Amino acid sequence: MPLNRRTFLGTSAAAGAGVAMAGGSAVPAAAHGPGHGSGHGRPPKRYSFTVMGTTDLHGNVFNWDYFTDKEFDDKAHNDVGLAKISTLVDQVRREKGRHNTLMIDAGDTIQGTQLSYYYAKIDPITAKRGPVHPMAQAMNAIGYDAAALGNHEFNYGIPVLRKFEEQCDFPLLGANALDAKTLRPAFAPYVIKRMRTPHGPDVKVAILGLTNPGIAIWDKANVSGKMVFPGLEEQAAKFVPRLRSMGADVVIVSAHSGSSGTSSYGDQVPYVENAAGLVAEQVPGIDAILVGHAHQEIPEYFVENKQTGKKVVLSEPLKWGQRLTLFDFDLVWEKGRWVVEKAGSQVLNSNTVAEDPEITKLLMDEHEKVVAYVNQVIGTSTAAMTTAEAAWKDEPIIDLINVVQAETVKAALAGGEYAALPVLSQASCFSRTAQIPAGNVTIKDAAGLYPFENTLEARLLTGAQIRDYLEFSARYYVQTAAGAPVDTAKLTNADNTPDYNYDAVSGLTYEIDIAKPNGSRIVNLSFEGKPIDPAARFVLAVNNYRASGGGNFPHVPGAKQLWANSEEIRNTIIAWVQAKGSVDGAQFASVDWRLTRDGTPVF
Repeated sequence: MPLNRRTFLGTSAAAGAGVAMAGGSAVPAAAHGPGHGSGHGRPPKRYSFTVMGTTDLHGNVFNWDYFTDKEFDDKAHNDVGLAKISTLVDQVRREKGRHNTLMIDAGDTIQGTQLSYYYAKIDPITAKRGPVHPMAQAMNAIGYDAAALGNHEFNYGIPVLRKFEEQCDFPLLGANALDAKTLRPAFAPYVIKRMRTPHGPDVKVAILGLTNPGIAIWDKANVSGKMVFPGLEEQAAKFVPRLRSMGADVVIVSAHSGSSGTSSYGDQVPYVENAAGLVAEQVPGIDAILVGHAHQEIPEYFVENKQTGKKVVLSEPLKWGQRLTLFDFDLVWEKGRWVVEKAGSQVLNSNTVAEDPEITKLLMDEHEKVVAYVNQVIGTSTAAMTTAEAAWKDEPIIDLINVVQAETVKAALAGGEYAALPVLSQASCFSRTAQIPAGNVTIKDAAGLYPFENTLEARLLTGAQIRDYLEFSARYYVQTAAGAPVDTAKLTNADNTPDYNYDAVSGLTYEIDIAKPNGSRIVNLSFEGKPIDPAARFVLAVNNYRASGGGNFPHVPGAKQLWANSEEIRNTIIAWVQAKGSVDGAQFASVDWRLTRDGTPVF
């Protein structure tokens, strides 16, 4: 039976490998050091256990790509999904003994694939007698002990998240997800598990969950006035001493936050986005941190705590279930308490094993429903279009996003105060493998072009602000001298800027001179054939992630909102194709921007 979230805030409950608890005798924070025996010449009592971890599963149960409708594969031949993770988990439990293992996750669980979308929107888990979410079914079957909240947990609104929480047999943890009115945790902040040892005293393992403060920006519409999200370091500093005083022998943090100390949201919130390393450095009393959010692979990384000098081990398994982290802890009984003598980590690759038939059997019906859904034909296309070169060329497939957004905003503003203003539109190349085929166009084709659940807004900007916006976006390109060879594999993602934080803007024309330094790359910026007027007013059709401050682009978050829609852009594209019946790039495609060097086109 699913456990009520309040169970984990103040009472005990059986769960996973041990017993969840929120109380115990006071035990000081364990210091690292070799065991010195337990007196009278006897060898010291020792105990070892393993904590397994996943993160950023993003709705992946099967090794399947619903956007291409075939088995997942990439250049490194990685595999994805909880069915593969389940096989690895079973292997580890057989080797270590199930009672000597715990299983946790660091968030971003219920968004990302058409499987997770289907059970949030098409056949929603919130409906009366609605289904159980496939991610809850799979994670319950695997036997997770806890999962931290990720920022994408909030994409479908709090009711969907609460229903998912109710369906899970383990707590969703978020010590820094607070009720906006009471400022008390809105979810269980932690859980304490008891590991039974052969030597009498149990080992008490505390798992503290921390999520990303960026939720306040990225999902403002869903959380504003309901929840607030203080910094990870701040909340860890409150809870870790409390957990130690409650008798925790080992403290593990599951943090939906990268390790690098960087942020994409600038000064919009006074917290760091990727703060896991800072938590280890600044908050004493932590033994290990399962890192999430950044979609990077970190098998083992040690951070020294500034106050104690103790090394904290961090690990981040690769996204979508491509890797499983193993934290191994060796403990020794010393002076009446368990002390962590050694802690380390590694990752296992899910492409080394087969899918667990128990998981595939459990969820095959749900999988087949979603496959049928994504293969529904919504129209036709006169020619094939692809994003393969859209990161450095103005391609018709990105123009398709922009024409749908611009037409939607124009229709919404028609007859109103701003109807006469020109409408511009921004779009990103979210995936370099998206394509619209010649012939039949299906839901999966449109979903692959726009994989995120973003909604559409209209914001009022000036010509000068548009120029600033484009200059900021152009930082995406690596500065390349005129005449130097251009390698497209090394041209983009400067300063680790992801593809989704590079915007192409339609409705005007401009060049990006990649030979010039950041801040002076936008040249020949024109509207209707004339240099843009810095004081002219424009409407920008923009997604809610960008409008809320995602990517830290200038001006848009503070710009006047003229209109907003709750419909996902992806569904707007699907409806547009259905209404047109046929997609003809010749009717809307145009080259609005190009890369240049000293006036000479790069391509």
